[in-house]
Amino acid sequence: MDDPKTLVSTDWLAAHIKDPDLRIIDGSWFLPQMGRDAKADYDKAHIPGARFFDIDEISDNRSELPHMAAPVEKFISRMRAMGIGDGHQIVVYDQMGVFSAPRVWWNFRLMGKTDIAVLDGGLPKWIAEGREIEDLPPMMRDRHITVQRQANLVKDVTQVAHASKLGDYEIIDARAHGRFIGEEEEPRPNLRKGHIPGSKNVPWMTLVNDNNTMKSPEELRAVFAAAGVDLSKPAITTCGSGVNACMLALALERAGNDNWSVYDGAWAEWGMFNDLRVATGEA
Repeated sequence: MDDPKTLVSTDWLAAHIKDPDLRIIDGSWFLPQMGRDAKADYDKAHIPGARFFDIDEISDNRSELPHMAAPVEKFISRMRAMGIGDGHQIVVYDQMGVFSAPRVWWNFRLMGKTDIAVLDGGLPKWIAEGREIEDLPPMMRDRHITVQRQANLVKDVTQVAHASKLGDYEIIDARAHGRFIGEEEEPRPNLRKGHIPGSKNVPWMTLVNDNNTMKSPEELRAVFAAAGVDLSKPAITTCGSGVNACMLALALERAGNDNWSVYDGAWAEWGMFNDLRVATGEA
């Protein structure tokens, strides 16, 4: 099941942790209502050698939308400063299990870097197994990195509106069901309730097991099928602000559909504009 381009186990990481060209990233991020500070938690305890990837900071600060993908130049600058570059195998984890790490995985894939995997079960599983953690900052040396942005892995609002109208993509929403059908309030202010017309709901929680590891490819295919998703069609993934949409992207890749892209603006953008149609109720 270990795949250094998508998902690896804690056993795999333990076996490779001293490899000279391995780089580990803590990609933790929390919703504001969770009341947690990802960087402070990283400073207290992280997997040895891990660097912290700040999803909010390594973003496009020219946009009013939250943590939109960073421009190429900014991504290169931040990765060089973190000592991450060409020839590295990267493993990214988060402090919840599998939650925000896929967002970092997608950031690298967007920049054409495919030698990156999410740690299955993340830091909780690593600690539960009694493996080593530390609170020391890693030693980082500048490393050259070459990137080639993959425009096909991201969609903007115009492209998503077009796909919604034509139905030529499966638009898949990772938000909780109550938010998708428009019965629950959005956590961000001034957003309408509901979902993109024609989209289907696969809440991110349904992609993981009770121990916060990702379900097997067979189980993921069953989850998508239960939601009415046709895995033979190209897919656009979305959520509240673009983080859990990347969980769907990783799950699609694991399930055998590599023809996907992420709607980076997500509901934080779609729910803001009154000229964009909104559907409520079941898909």
